[in-house]
Amino acid sequence: MHTAIVVFHIIICIGMILVVLLQTGKGADMGAAFGGSSQTVFGSSGPGTFLGKVTTGIAIFFMLTSLWLAYSSTHKTSGSIMEGVSVPGVESTIPAGDETKPAAGGDTIPAPEAAKDKTN
Repeated sequence: MHTAIVVFHIIICIGMILVVLLQTGKGADMGAAFGGSSQTVFGSSGPGTFLGKVTTGIAIFFMLTSLWLAYSSTHKTSGSIMEGVSVPGVESTIPAGDETKPAAGGDTIPAPEAAKDKTN
Protein backbone atom coordinates (compact mmCIF):
# COMPACT_ATOMS: atom_id res chain seq x y z
CA MET A 1 0.00 0.00 0.00
CA HIS A 2 2.78 2.40 0.94
CA THR A 3 4.64 1.68 -2.31
CA ALA A 4 1.50 2.30 -4.37
CA ILE A 5 0.97 5.69 -2.68
CA VAL A 6 4.62 6.64 -3.32
CA VAL A 7 4.34 5.72 -7.01
CA PHE A 8 1.04 7.64 -7.28
CA HIS A 9 2.66 10.63 -5.56
CA ILE A 10 5.57 10.64 -8.03
CA ILE A 11 3.16 10.47 -10.98
CA ILE A 12 1.21 13.40 -9.51
CA CYS A 13 4.46 15.38 -9.10
CA ILE A 14 5.43 14.86 -12.71
CA GLY A 15 1.89 15.71 -13.87
CA MET A 16 1.84 18.91 -11.84
CA ILE A 17 5.18 19.99 -13.27
CA LEU A 18 3.95 19.40 -16.82
CA VAL A 19 0.62 21.18 -16.31
CA VAL A 20 2.26 24.21 -14.69
CA LEU A 21 4.82 24.46 -17.49
CA LEU A 22 2.06 24.34 -20.13
CA GLN A 23 0.34 27.42 -18.72
CA THR A 24 1.15 30.96 -19.73
CA GLY A 25 2.43 33.28 -17.04
CA LYS A 26 0.39 36.16 -15.65
CA GLY A 27 3.11 38.56 -16.74
CA ALA A 28 2.74 37.53 -20.38
CA ASP A 29 -0.17 39.96 -20.85
CA MET A 30 1.67 42.90 -19.32
CA GLY A 31 3.47 43.77 -22.56
CA ALA A 32 0.19 43.75 -24.46
CA ALA A 33 -1.40 46.02 -21.83
CA PHE A 34 0.83 48.90 -22.83
CA GLY A 35 -0.16 48.44 -26.43
CA GLY A 36 -3.85 49.05 -25.74
CA SER A 37 -5.05 45.59 -24.78
CA SER A 38 -8.49 45.34 -23.24
CA GLN A 39 -7.29 43.22 -20.30
CA THR A 40 -5.99 44.94 -17.21
CA VAL A 41 -2.60 44.09 -15.81
CA PHE A 42 -3.57 43.42 -12.19
CA GLY A 43 -7.33 43.15 -12.48
CA SER A 44 -9.66 40.22 -12.92
CA SER A 45 -8.44 37.58 -15.32
CA GLY A 46 -11.88 36.24 -16.12
CA PRO A 47 -13.03 32.64 -15.72
CA GLY A 48 -10.40 30.02 -14.89
CA THR A 49 -8.87 28.16 -17.78
CA PHE A 50 -9.01 24.41 -18.16
CA LEU A 51 -5.33 24.07 -17.26
CA GLY A 52 -5.91 26.19 -14.16
CA LYS A 53 -8.64 23.84 -12.98
CA VAL A 54 -6.50 20.78 -13.73
CA THR A 55 -3.66 22.34 -11.74
CA THR A 56 -5.98 22.87 -8.78
CA GLY A 57 -7.14 19.25 -8.90
CA ILE A 58 -3.62 17.88 -9.15
CA ALA A 59 -2.48 20.16 -6.31
CA ILE A 60 -5.26 18.79 -4.08
CA PHE A 61 -4.19 15.19 -4.79
CA PHE A 62 -0.55 16.20 -4.23
CA MET A 63 -1.38 17.63 -0.79
CA LEU A 64 -3.46 14.58 0.17
CA THR A 65 -0.73 12.11 -0.79
CA SER A 66 1.88 14.28 0.97
CA LEU A 67 -0.16 14.25 4.18
CA TRP A 68 -0.76 10.50 3.93
CA LEU A 69 2.94 9.78 3.38
CA ALA A 70 3.93 12.02 6.29
CA TYR A 71 1.38 10.35 8.57
CA SER A 72 2.32 6.82 7.54
CA SER A 73 6.05 7.47 7.97
CA THR A 74 5.58 8.60 11.58
CA HIS A 75 3.11 5.85 12.54
CA LYS A 76 4.83 2.68 11.39
CA THR A 77 3.25 -0.59 12.50
CA SER A 78 6.48 -2.58 12.57
CA GLY A 79 9.28 -1.82 14.99
CA SER A 80 12.35 -2.33 12.84
CA ILE A 81 13.23 -3.74 9.46
CA MET A 82 16.01 -5.73 11.12
CA GLU A 83 13.74 -7.67 13.50
CA GLY A 84 14.05 -11.40 13.07
CA VAL A 85 17.13 -11.16 10.82
CA SER A 86 19.88 -13.61 11.70
CA VAL A 87 23.40 -13.04 10.50
CA PRO A 88 25.25 -16.26 9.64
CA GLY A 89 28.48 -16.75 11.58
CA VAL A 90 27.59 -14.30 14.36
CA GLU A 91 26.64 -15.73 17.74
CA SER A 92 24.56 -13.93 20.33
CA THR A 93 26.51 -12.64 23.34
CA ILE A 94 23.65 -13.42 25.74
CA PRO A 95 22.33 -16.98 25.80
CA ALA A 96 18.56 -17.31 25.50
CA GLY A 97 18.05 -18.94 28.94
CA ASP A 98 20.42 -16.70 30.91
CA GLU A 99 18.92 -15.24 34.11
CA THR A 100 21.32 -12.29 34.25
CA LYS A 101 21.72 -9.30 31.99
CA PRO A 102 24.95 -7.33 31.50
CA ALA A 103 24.99 -3.85 32.99
CA ALA A 104 26.70 -0.80 31.53
CA GLY A 105 29.92 -1.41 33.50
CA GLY A 106 30.21 -5.05 32.44
CA ASP A 107 28.90 -6.40 35.76
CA THR A 108 25.85 -8.60 35.79
CA ILE A 109 22.63 -7.73 37.54
CA PRO A 110 19.85 -10.16 38.33
CA ALA A 111 16.82 -10.23 36.05
CA PRO A 112 13.52 -9.08 37.65
CA GLU A 113 12.31 -12.68 38.16
CA ALA A 114 15.54 -13.66 39.93
CA ALA A 115 15.37 -10.57 42.16
CA LYS A 116 11.85 -11.53 43.31
CA ASP A 117 13.00 -14.99 44.38
CA LYS A 118 15.79 -13.57 46.57
CA THR A 119 13.47 -11.20 48.48
CA ASN A 120 11.10 -13.94 49.63
